[in-house]
Amino acid sequence: MLPSDLPVPLALLIVSLAVTLIVAMRYFAASGLFALATARMRPGLYAGRGEQIAREIRWSLLSAGIYGAPAGIVLWGWRHHGWTQISTDIAALPWWYHPLSLLIYLFVQDTCFYWSHRWMHQPKWFRLAHAVHHASRPPTAWTAMSFHPIEALTGAVVVPVLVFFVPINIAVLGLVLTIATVMGVTNHMGWEVFPRWLVHSRLGAWLITASHHERHHEEYKCNYGLYFRFWDKLCGTDKGLSRRIVAEAGHAPEAALS
Repeated sequence: MLPSDLPVPLALLIVSLAVTLIVAMRYFAASGLFALATARMRPGLYAGRGEQIAREIRWSLLSAGIYGAPAGIVLWGWRHHGWTQISTDIAALPWWYHPLSLLIYLFVQDTCFYWSHRWMHQPKWFRLAHAVHHASRPPTAWTAMSFHPIEALTGAVVVPVLVFFVPINIAVLGLVLTIATVMGVTNHMGWEVFPRWLVHSRLGAWLITASHHERHHEEYKCNYGLYFRFWDKLCGTDKGLSRRIVAEAGHAPEAALS
């Protein structure tokens, strides 16, 4: 806890720096773990890409600061002034609402990501900002947060804004952030970590994993979503799965490719 007499600007700076450190540690833990898994499960996949990975880490650390600042401000306001709709008592909200709040947060994140992502693919904004992310060709486990500051900002404000309007328990919020971290990393690994029964199931036809997102990095003008294929299907931008990843996995039906 910070001293109560600490000047507000200094308190906000300290909290924001602390949250930035947490985001950076989370990035290194998740990306490092899945990079290690890649080295063991797909040896040589990242061979000769040390310079690319170093660049991804530099951009990701900058993104950590951009994610940490609004999150830190909101955290400080919640703890000291009761801002936000975050609750610590699991019984404060109906039991059925907890999974619903999880889906609401994921769907809103996915919607914001889809449309901002399509916007970032306009030539002007692609050259200015999104090209940083697509410089990772192909992406690695370290790519998930490799963003230009403009792009990082579009993702950094979504959850801090949501907590003011949509009630959520702190544990469920933690689950939202965990899902965001894991899916962000695994979608960029360059190989499919999830099993066939999920990827090629009816449920998998609506979920985004590396098999789906890799095709975006291959062809650019498709597969813009974050978690779900809803907006891609609705807007006609879903082009199925990556042929390379599917071929390497050796288990996908041909229909999944188109």
